[in-house]
Amino acid sequence: MARLFVGGSHGDSKRESNGSSSLRISSSTAADDLPSPFGQLGVALSDPELRETAYEIFVAACRTTGAKPLAYAPQAERSLSLSPSSASLLQRSLTTAASSKMKKTLGMRPSSKKGSPGKEGSPSKSAKKPATVGELMRVQMRVSEQTDSRIRKGLVRISAGQLGRRVESMVLPLELLQQFKTTDFPDQQEYEAWKTRNLNVLEAGLLLHPLLPLEKSDTASQRLRHIIRGASAKPIETGRNSESMQVLRSAVMSIACSSPDGSSDFCHWADGFPLNLHLYQMLLETCFDDSEDGSIIDEIDEVLELIKKTWVILGINQILHNLCFAWVLFHCFVSTGEADIDLLFAADNQMVEVAKDAKATKDPDYSKILSSTLSSILGWTEKRLLAYHDTFSASNVEFFQGIVSLGVSAAKTLVEDISNEYRCKRREETDVARSRVDTYIRSSLRTAFTQRMEQADSRRSSKNHNTPTPVLSILAKDIGELARKEKELFSPILKKWHPLAAGVAVATLHSCYGSELRQFISSATEVTPDTVEVLKAADKLEKDLVHIAVEDSVDSEDGGKSLIREMPPYEADVAIANLVKAWIKTREERLKEWVDRNLQQENWNPRANMENCAPSAIEVLRIINETLDAFFQLPIQMHAMLLPDLLIELDRSLQRYALKVKSGCGTRGSFVPPFPALTRCDIGSKLWKKKEKLQNLPKRGSQVGSTNGDISFGLPQLCVRMNSLHYIWTELENLEKKIKTCLRNLESAQADIANGSQISFEMTIAACHEGILQLCETTAYKVIFHDMSHVLWDALYVGDTASSRIDPFIKEADHILETMSNTVHGRVRNRVVTAVMKASFDGFLIVVLAGGPSRAFSRQDSEIIEGDFRSLKDMYLADGDGLPQELVEKAASQVKNVLPLFHTDTESLIERFKRLIVDTHGAASKSRYPLPPTSGNWNPTEANTVLRVLCHRHDEAATRFLKKAYNLPKKL
Repeated sequence: MARLFVGGSHGDSKRESNGSSSLRISSSTAADDLPSPFGQLGVALSDPELRETAYEIFVAACRTTGAKPLAYAPQAERSLSLSPSSASLLQRSLTTAASSKMKKTLGMRPSSKKGSPGKEGSPSKSAKKPATVGELMRVQMRVSEQTDSRIRKGLVRISAGQLGRRVESMVLPLELLQQFKTTDFPDQQEYEAWKTRNLNVLEAGLLLHPLLPLEKSDTASQRLRHIIRGASAKPIETGRNSESMQVLRSAVMSIACSSPDGSSDFCHWADGFPLNLHLYQMLLETCFDDSEDGSIIDEIDEVLELIKKTWVILGINQILHNLCFAWVLFHCFVSTGEADIDLLFAADNQMVEVAKDAKATKDPDYSKILSSTLSSILGWTEKRLLAYHDTFSASNVEFFQGIVSLGVSAAKTLVEDISNEYRCKRREETDVARSRVDTYIRSSLRTAFTQRMEQADSRRSSKNHNTPTPVLSILAKDIGELARKEKELFSPILKKWHPLAAGVAVATLHSCYGSELRQFISSATEVTPDTVEVLKAADKLEKDLVHIAVEDSVDSEDGGKSLIREMPPYEADVAIANLVKAWIKTREERLKEWVDRNLQQENWNPRANMENCAPSAIEVLRIINETLDAFFQLPIQMHAMLLPDLLIELDRSLQRYALKVKSGCGTRGSFVPPFPALTRCDIGSKLWKKKEKLQNLPKRGSQVGSTNGDISFGLPQLCVRMNSLHYIWTELENLEKKIKTCLRNLESAQADIANGSQISFEMTIAACHEGILQLCETTAYKVIFHDMSHVLWDALYVGDTASSRIDPFIKEADHILETMSNTVHGRVRNRVVTAVMKASFDGFLIVVLAGGPSRAFSRQDSEIIEGDFRSLKDMYLADGDGLPQELVEKAASQVKNVLPLFHTDTESLIERFKRLIVDTHGAASKSRYPLPPTSGNWNPTEANTVLRVLCHRHDEAATRFLKKAYNLPKKL
């Protein structure tokens, strides 16, 4: 279709008088890919030779005499004599044919040209034009006046010798061979060519393509074949009385007079397929004006009327005429450069008649020719329609409509009237027209997509390599334009055959682009400007394509659901979100590795910075800030939507840091010594040697790093750990403020997120809070039970109560509290001091209640104990500069409730103990007192607490009771 709409030299070309080409069909490159559907003849007959033979048949069928013009005679008259009644038709002027019925039937516009084509071979515009129909036919068939004169002379001789004989009852090439000798031609070469042509026609019509199949044993056909093949070695002498002609006549007439019904009235020599169709095509081509790009001549009605006179010789009927004429119309359109749209529409309209004939006729020979012809037309049209974007544009879209209509008509007739497979199916299940158009649309759009893909890649490569636009971004824009072109230009035409033409087109484009996009997404590993640009472009393209599809299918039966199912969403937003989530996950994994690695190397140096916190705490927050900055710099429009995912991962990372900070530090249980077994006092010798008493004390377990000398769990280091958690906790507020600010600066920020309702580090806050509390408690119990064990557990009230009081403990505790106050952050200070206070109160009770046999108290010692505890409380009150009095009193309430037991007389204690046992275990326990378990929850109403006071009572009554009730030993 490269020459579509190209005019130029076609209109200026003149007819050839020597018959060297056929309406430019054989010389036109436009028809090179359009083979004849009638098949090959298998014999050396050129188009000019076939044309001359067809002209001889035409003249014979219409009758000629002498030098008079060709005239029309009624079909009922079959003799070769001149009919006097035909004289007026012979002389009728061509200019009287002003309005053609045939042109109207074919839907063609009236011609504006005056007169008829010029004479043969005349280059002059002023050349004489044919004046009669007979002259027009001679000129149209490129027959010279000399050749025409010889043909008419031969017919006169035949008529003279066979008066009254009908033309269909003779073999015209045989008769002509018998009428002429070499002297009737200008030269020997022309004579030999003429003779060879007639012999080839006889071979084609009688041997290669006879009406009736020849038997292999048929002697006449064998004889004829031998004569024709021997003619090259021994030329046949033409002329009426030659012996060779008599032998030839005998063989020819024997074959030609064979008839399906046994009659011998007709000679069958030019009515076998496909010879008759090739000859008839030559006649029909006279209906086209070679000087004006193959347009149909105005005299087509008169010409066709005369051409139909040849039907009886060629074995043509109306349905074969309709088929051949449709092919010739189409072939002429193609061979003349596809420039005359009237020819295209005429061929399409003629196909309507062919379709009617196909439904009414089931003749196998006709069906074979019909299938071949329609396949040839369909093949040509589909080469254009399967990639119609390559061929058609706004300037020639009217040709597109005609070619689609022609192709669809051919396909429908092929499938519906010829295909056996179609007949076996329910016809309503197959819409041939819609199916073909659907194929054209999908194939064309796939081809166009591939071309746009290559063009986009080429354009990208030719641009600045520093900032190249992604190919898929360029492609998305191009495909959007292609879809709009399809919708505006081609879909309105295709909608005649396919109600969802535009929808199918955009669904195809959606699928093609989607395939490329999926490959792009699968290879994308991170969020880059190019990635986001492509996904944004894809999202816009998809919306445009879906809009066209929905708009096109509003009136469809299913409302376009079938089309939408063909368009699975690109989910560009999901793809972006997944990439961002992958980016977040990568950052989270890196941060996790960093936390694990750096906390293993952290030495918790209190002098590392002004904040007295770990450098790793500052660094982890710096990484968090950088991650937030990088996130808000991502070239996306869904920061607000994806922010919760980022915050969850950051929260987990900080939580992991907080949990790692407190891990390995132990708990209160790690430092509290195990309680020694219950014993009773040895009244006989209260004052033991110091060494013996110390040997009776239980040893503390080594359950944490600090007990093994690990410096990272020393008091200053524990304080740094607390400071680090507090620092992170306080910085979370700044992080939240930063996030809110970033969200407000984004146009896409959602109000419910920007106001902070979804911005929080809950897990980190909880971990920091819990971590600080645990570290405070751990530090306190470590200080009291480990660091100060030599003045508490190992010394307080050991041996003589009066000589081993609380003062050494208070002195050292005061020093430790000062160290802690100078190290921990101000907001953590009261919390850790409170924890130390509670641990010291707990330690005080453990010493007096579970201090083992090295400690014994009389009732008088209760005043010393109470005085020491008041001193211990006063240390935390610090004359109003320490902890709030309410807090101290609340923490001291347990000790204050237990201490009165130490100045209670022994008998009362025993009675109280018995009553508590009975209350707990019932009346059955009066005769035997079960040993109450140690809960550690010291309370004057708890049996174990009272029992432990009795165990430490330096009193004979207490010792006897414990001996009798539980047989407790005096020593461990």
